[in-house]
Amino acid sequence: MNAPSSPESALLQKAELQAKLIQGLQAVLPAHALLWQTEDTTPYECDGLTAYRQRPLAVALPETYEQVQAVLQTCHALEVPVVARGAGTGLSGGAMPHALGVTLSLAKFNKILRIDPASRTALVQCGVRNLAISEAAAPYGLYYAPDPSSQIACTIGGNVAENSGGVHCLKYGLTVHNVLQVRGFTIEGEAIEFGSEALDAAGLDLLALVIGSEGMLAVTTEVTVKLIPKPLLARCIMASFDDVRKAGDAVAMVIAAGIIPAGLEMMDKPMTAAVEDFVHAGYDLNAEAILLCESDGTPEEVAEEIARMSEVLERCGATAIQVSRDEAERLKFWSGRKNAFPASGRISPDYMCLDSTIPRKRLADILLAIQQMEKKYRLRCCNVFHAGDGNLHPLVLFDANDPDELHRCELFGADILETSVAMGGTVTGEHGVGVEKLNSMCVQFTAAENEQMFGVKRAFDAKGLLNPGKVIPTLQRCAEYGKMVVRGGQIAHPELPRF
Repeated sequence: MNAPSSPESALLQKAELQAKLIQGLQAVLPAHALLWQTEDTTPYECDGLTAYRQRPLAVALPETYEQVQAVLQTCHALEVPVVARGAGTGLSGGAMPHALGVTLSLAKFNKILRIDPASRTALVQCGVRNLAISEAAAPYGLYYAPDPSSQIACTIGGNVAENSGGVHCLKYGLTVHNVLQVRGFTIEGEAIEFGSEALDAAGLDLLALVIGSEGMLAVTTEVTVKLIPKPLLARCIMASFDDVRKAGDAVAMVIAAGIIPAGLEMMDKPMTAAVEDFVHAGYDLNAEAILLCESDGTPEEVAEEIARMSEVLERCGATAIQVSRDEAERLKFWSGRKNAFPASGRISPDYMCLDSTIPRKRLADILLAIQQMEKKYRLRCCNVFHAGDGNLHPLVLFDANDPDELHRCELFGADILETSVAMGGTVTGEHGVGVEKLNSMCVQFTAAENEQMFGVKRAFDAKGLLNPGKVIPTLQRCAEYGKMVVRGGQIAHPELPRF
């Protein structure tokens, strides 16, 4: 049996691997497209989940598809891990580098290749910003429906990796419902296509498999998205409630009434206070919760739907109902919701944004449970929900410079995720698993189910080089975690296994 390596030996092996890697990449990339010095790779050490950081051996910034292919071929030959990165706006650590790997930055692939108003599609490179697609399609009266709050910065490649949604996903769907085709490369550098530009594609539905796969199966380079006509009119209701249960019940009652709003969002009192101080959206600061309910379509459709929703909200105990009078006021209502994350950053040194999904009827239950967790972990939490589809985004506020606060934040987050599972939900709705939710995946899925997911991973990436150590927990990790918790969200041990 080999003796364990000493720290000095491990450092030497890492230096040797880096030297061999740099030599290989220098042969396929121009000098300005390859970074490996510490001061150059530090900006890539994390994504939007800043609590966890790691520097890669190198950062590759290819400018052509041939260079992407060559980087992958080089890394595959050397058995070096590859982590694809877009704009770095992800919130689960999906783009956190591998310490012995390459970060493959695709930021330079930022061209809109084709807008086709006849077929209502757009062909774009992976580094195109989400919002830029709608801006390019606007002259044709079209737009791209998924609108994550980070749409001004996040890229379509990252949206594909995480199956991103947004405030209008209830009516118009997530990324998976709005993408026709994905092109890219396997870890071996082989060109690959998922889906087609037609309404259907032959064979297995691998398009739905790759969307949301978090960079574990292939590297995306081009995406064909659906475009839809811009509605003639949109109006938004802002409804106040003096009790979170009434607000939660109102969400369920709107859907039960057969209404599918264009957007249906919920914010609790701490969150409305944070965003109102930031953007002055006109929110009711006395309300325990507010709902934003949007209707779009023809003027006649909107008028009817607004009246129906207002009636339901009144029946459910809304203390105030305000309907946007014009487009400027509608955008003002949404400005607070769209700025929830930066607003939270103004009131706390750091925050961890969770992402779980529960049945709509349990919205009030999870909010009340989170209020109890705030006392348990001695940390504040602001809540904003894609209420229409039960997707939660609790923001746990903490100071990362205090190790104890960071630790309590991790426990708080795990408790929220596992309580969501106990309520019949899931550990992620649109932000992905990354490294943040690895432990909670042990609660969501059995060992056999995780092994099935590893089987899919091996079919595309036999050596396990694409974004390794993320998304799917190992049997050992789940065994360790199982000793530390009582199922159902009650954290019973002061430590969590790390990645």
